[in-house]
This record gives sequence, structure tokens and C-alpha cells, in this order.
Amino acid sequence: MYQIISDGSCDLPEELVREKGVEVVPFYVSFDDKTYYKEIAEMPIRKFYDLMVEQENVVFPKSSLPSIEDYVTVFEKYAKQGIPIICICITVKFSGSYQAAMSAREIVLETCPEARIEVIDSKVDTVLQGMYVLEAVKLQEQGVGYEEAVDRLLKIRDTGRIFFTVGSIDYLKHGGRIGKLSGLAASVLGIRPLITLKEGEIFPSGLSRSRRKSLEAVMNLLDNHIKSLLAQGADMKDYRVDVGYGYDIPEAREFRQKIKERFAGVLDVEEIEMYQIGATIAVHTGPHPLGVGFLKKA
Repeated sequence: MYQIISDGSCDLPEELVREKGVEVVPFYVSFDDKTYYKEIAEMPIRKFYDLMVEQENVVFPKSSLPSIEDYVTVFEKYAKQGIPIICICITVKFSGSYQAAMSAREIVLETCPEARIEVIDSKVDTVLQGMYVLEAVKLQEQGVGYEEAVDRLLKIRDTGRIFFTVGSIDYLKHGGRIGKLSGLAASVLGIRPLITLKEGEIFPSGLSRSRRKSLEAVMNLLDNHIKSLLAQGADMKDYRVDVGYGYDIPEAREFRQKIKERFAGVLDVEEIEMYQIGATIAVHTGPHPLGVGFLKKA
């Protein structure tokens, strides 16, 4: 028996984490730089998106990582019961959440020296982090032991990819995530960037002038990655794909259906789930991110 913990970047629905017994340590979000609310618990995701859309490109919300004390509180609860912990955090390239969890680990070990606390830098975020957490859950449900589960999770970590687009690049600029995307010349009117996340970082993957074309390009990025893996002898049954979306649910459903139609016979398309991107990442993407997460199964 072991407890799976994740920070709020995993973007898994409340009902799902309750069902699976996952403990989530939330991020905080603010629209005024003064008052910060716990994501989900104090700022429901739909309310967050409604506020973003009402103030789109006028007010840019910000997020703040869980505190060391937040992690200590959660870790102690299980450490005192002798329950081993696997804590999965957002990529260190995006947040200090992993460092906060590691500091909390050291504090808890001072009073509970026998505690077993494994903190994992997932090298991913948002929907892909949620997929990674669910792989940990599956290992637990299948009776895989603590050490083997950690080992398997580390082995699949670098297989994760996110291919996505956003409504505009303004939120990436305000959120300080422009980095390697600065060469996209996305300030040109109507340009929508295509972005790939791999190895914990975001990389430019092209430009498009319309939403429709940008979503087609996202599917092309996924297609090219799958073809590359197939050329290396990979079995697509060993991989999973899910859709991550923002404000527009009907658009996300239509996008998922197009993925199912395009990749039928290649992927197990009936397994494709939809997960809403949470405030932790949406403060950087704006209200209209849409894309796919791709990960090898553990």
C-alpha cells in the first residue's frame, strides 16, 4: 500500500481523484496580485475560465505554487501512519513545486525518519501530468509494489509529449513562458502558435493563421511523432492519448472526434479522454488552449 500525491498541475477532475484516492496539493491563483485562492477548492475551474473570458487580454491572472507547509501537512498525514508516498510534481522548468515538496520531505523525515517519500519531477504538466498520475494509479491497482512502481514511472517519464495550440501568445508573454517561442513572430495579427512540450520544456512547432488550421497542425504533429515511433518498432498499444482543453467544451469534443476518426486503427481511440486544463497552466495559455497529451503506459 502506498499513497499517490500530486500537485494541482495534474488537472484531474475532483470526482476522479476522489474515486482513485489521489491526494492533490493545490496551486493558488489570483486576478489582482493580492488575493490568492486555492485552485478548485476556492476557485472552481469553470468560474476561473468565466473570469478569464470576461477579462480576456485585459487582466492576466497569476498562479503561485503550493507552499512547503502545504506539502508538510499532507506528507505528515501518511508518514505518521507508515504509508509510503509517491508525490508527482510539475516539471521543474515551470515551477518550484518540486523543490517545495523536497523541502517538505526533509522536514517530515526529521520527525518521521522511517518515512518513505519519493518525490518525482514528472517533466510534464497539466493533462499529461494527469495521465502520468493515472499510470501510477493503475500500477497501484494492479498490485505493483512501491519500488517497482517508482522505477516504472521513471522509465516512462521521457516519453511524454504535449502538442497544442492557444488562442493568442499574449498569456505566454505575460506568464513568462515565451522562452524558446520568442522566434515565432506571433505578434503578427491572427497568428496562432503551435507548441510542443517535451523533456520538461516547450518548443515552437510552427504557426497557423486560423484556429481550424492550427488544430489540423496539432494532429499532424501527433501523426509525425507516432510515425517516428512506429519506424523504431514501437507498438502503439503501449501508448495513450488524451485531449486537453480550456474554455470551449464543444470545440474540444469535436476535436476529440476528429482524432478518433484520423487515428482509428492506429491508437485505441475509444480510450481517449478529455480533461480540462486547470488554472495553474491556463494563466500561461489563456482561455483557449487545445491539444493532446501522449504518453507510454507504465
